Amino acid sequence: MAIILRLDRVMADRKISLNELSEKVGVANVNLSKMKTGKVSAIRFSTLNAICRVLKCQPGDILEYEESEDEDE
Repeated sequence: MAIILRLDRVMADRKISLNELSEKVGVANVNLSKMKTGKVSAIRFSTLNAICRVLKCQPGDILEYEESEDEDE
């Protein structure tokens, strides 16, 4: 997949734990853990909005596009 999640990096920069973020965002620990490790295929805008609000960041701080050689054009 060409979209890379950088949630782990932003969390480390903000010095916030998965448990604390989960509590403040209102999303289950397991779901945030999957996002943190990049093992999700979709994210709700409401979740992204809440994460950005708590972490005081932009969506582009969390999501990154990297062109992949095997993608169909």
